[in-house]
Amino acid sequence: MSKQSGRGHVAGLPEWDRCAVMGVVNVTPDSFSDGGRWFEADTAVKHGLDLVAQGADLVDVGGESTRPGAARVDEAEELRRVVPVVRELAAEGVVVSVDTLRARVAEQALAAGAVLVNDVSGGLADPRMVPVVAAAGAPFVVMHWRGFLQGDAVRGSYQDVVAEVVDELHARVQAVREGGVAPERIVVDPGLGFSKEARHDLELLAHLDRLRALGHPVLVAASRKRFLGRVLAGPDGAPPPARERDAATAAVSALAAHAGAWAVRVHEVRATADAVRVARAVEAAGAATAPRTPEDAR
Repeated sequence: MSKQSGRGHVAGLPEWDRCAVMGVVNVTPDSFSDGGRWFEADTAVKHGLDLVAQGADLVDVGGESTRPGAARVDEAEELRRVVPVVRELAAEGVVVSVDTLRARVAEQALAAGAVLVNDVSGGLADPRMVPVVAAAGAPFVVMHWRGFLQGDAVRGSYQDVVAEVVDELHARVQAVREGGVAPERIVVDPGLGFSKEARHDLELLAHLDRLRALGHPVLVAASRKRFLGRVLAGPDGAPPPARERDAATAAVSALAAHAGAWAVRVHEVRATADAVRVARAVEAAGAATAPRTPEDAR
């Protein structure tokens, strides 16, 4: 764990003295949150650079929507979307993560300059993923996943969502380690919104300490998700559109930072960058004014 914050350090990545901010670049025409605004490569690169200018510490590039019911793109198209954007951003000195379920996309993105693989299936969707990540010595985000969001998989069934997610993540982390990925390069993600209802997401956020007890840095990806829409719904029960959930996202970012998250993944960076810095300042002030014990006074 980092001596400065206890959030954990991921080998192969910079070490930040606060919760890191991961900006999202969706090179897709059908993202739930930004619907193709950054679909062209040059536009996506500019957007990634803008996110860094607004305070992103790293940028997560993805070429396939994982929203419920989204059709999968073929591998060639995903490669066409992702690799040029990764290459250009990495050439500009950006710390780049690749968001993909496919081992070949991860492999080529790493070769193009990505330094982190963010797989929402934790390596379950493609059996070659873990060997590819292990061979590259790359950091790997292991997200809690119960399958593609189709049919019954859209809403998961849980008796105790926190205990079950922790247990399932633990088992998946063990499998990833046995596959050759070094433990100091593993990040865990509770998979908010994936096979979970709003109350499940809120319970997981309320118990990030249980996820941190797994012994790996925690990534929280709450940005603009459905559970925030449920929380913000008006008297008629209608949730606001995804792009009207950024203030709520920043609130979650501050809470997650205070709870010890290693990073938060967001679409709108500036407000979250401010939120995590304020959380860090409060944390530092608390440490500076903590009551001294009698032993300290000796």
